[in-house]
Formats: sequence, C-alpha cells, structure tokens
Amino acid sequence: MSERAPAYVDRRRAEAFGSAADAYDRYRPRYPQSLVAALVAGGGARTLDVGAGTGIASMQLMEAGAEVVAVEPDPRMAAVAAAKGIRVEEATFEDWQPAGRAFDLVVFAQSFHWVQPRRALQKVASILGLGGRQALLSNRVTPMSPTRQDLDEAYAGHLDVSQRQAIDAVHDDGLTAIVEGLGFTVERRRVVERVHYSTDDWVNMVFTYSNVLVLEPQARAELRSRLEKRIGAAGVDARKDGVAVICTPPAQPRERLRGEAPEASA
Repeated sequence: MSERAPAYVDRRRAEAFGSAADAYDRYRPRYPQSLVAALVAGGGARTLDVGAGTGIASMQLMEAGAEVVAVEPDPRMAAVAAAKGIRVEEATFEDWQPAGRAFDLVVFAQSFHWVQPRRALQKVASILGLGGRQALLSNRVTPMSPTRQDLDEAYAGHLDVSQRQAIDAVHDDGLTAIVEGLGFTVERRRVVERVHYSTDDWVNMVFTYSNVLVLEPQARAELRSRLEKRIGAAGVDARKDGVAVICTPPAQPRERLRGEAPEASA
C-alpha cells in the first residue's frame, strides 16, 4: 500500500502490545461514540471485532447495542478484554475459524494494518451476512502545542524519521484502491475533536505504541525523560481525528472475492 514494507510482516512490533496491555487499555483514546453508534444502528447487531486488543472498540460497540465476538491473538491483551465481560476468541484472524457463523459487521479498530489486506478482505466477505459491512476504525492524535516537530526532536538517536511514522491502514493512500479492486464500495466518515492531555497521560500513551515498545529499556527511559522535559507542566493540546472507513462487498457475485485477488500495490 505504501513503498515501505507492510506492517503485517513486522511481527516484532505486531506482538509487542501485550507487554503493555494494562497501560494500553488505560491510555489509548476511545473512538468517537457517534461513529460507533452509527455503525451499529446501520446494521451491526452481530459484530466481529478483529484484532480487538484489550476490547476498547468492543466495549463501545456493546454499549451501542451490538452483540460482539472479539478475536485477539495476544493472551495478555485478550485477558484484559475478557475481564470486562467481552467474549474473546484467542487467535490470529488468519487462523480464526468462523464455524459457520455470519456477521452483520466486521470491525478492525486500528488493526487492519496487521493483516494481509487481500486475504483479510476475502475472509471478511465470506463471513458477512446479506447486507453486511466491514468497518475500519482509526484514531489519529496530532499534537498541536507543543508541535509534532518539537516532540519529534526527543526521538533523535532512538527512532529515525521512518520509524516515528504512525502505522495505520486507514490513512494509507493505497487502501481504497485495494478495497475497491476487490469489488467493495468505500465510504469514509470523520469526526474531529480537540483534546488536552496531561504530560503523564501523553507520555504514557506514547509508550503504548509499538515502535516505542520494541526499544531497549535504556532507550525507553531516555525517551520518556526527554518527552517530559519538552512538554513541561502544561501538557499537550491535540487534535483527534476519528475515522470510519466502511467497506461494503458487492451482493453478487461473491466468487470474485473468494478467488484470486487482482494485482495491486502493497
């Protein structure tokens, strides 16, 4: 989808989140409830949450009235989700077996970049009931004061520019081409919010990102100290962009989705 290697091949980063499961659940932002509610109201009674992590999106979907099955490969993340009363099935999406079940809505909440997109779309199409949809949810939090440039200087010597970039399929320019190339139609919905983080909350959120989790302990300690000094006591004013990309497969024929996907850049 972009020229750099796709995220799903970097298993070290993909498997890093479990080491910070409790912090991930506490500090990661929730999705705009209006986006979640609209998904459920539009036909999401039976919902599959793929790569559910600690169940952040699962809980919001349940609160909006959905019956949710969560799929999560990391046992530490899955345990946090299960403790909330979420039905969790521990597996990668590639290995997960639907066992004849069909769903109205399949959600990837900031997890689609961890699966091979064409194979995932084909599997999604095979488990959607009539009128079913797939939704990719994303939260992108951008610091405004201090600016991203101000904060990026703290990463010098630990993460280069390419390693600092957020991984998020929703914001990948090639995503729509891949989805539409498999016969899906695409609709985007967006909610922008202004938010404020205390210094501790911002830094603790940063330390749930996979690129930071894979750093050596000494590098993480130095990065934390640098960020705290640059932010100071005022905290961070930020913009949060909540996006839902709704992908609807064609009603007929389904064979194209189950068969070999056409060529597209990865």
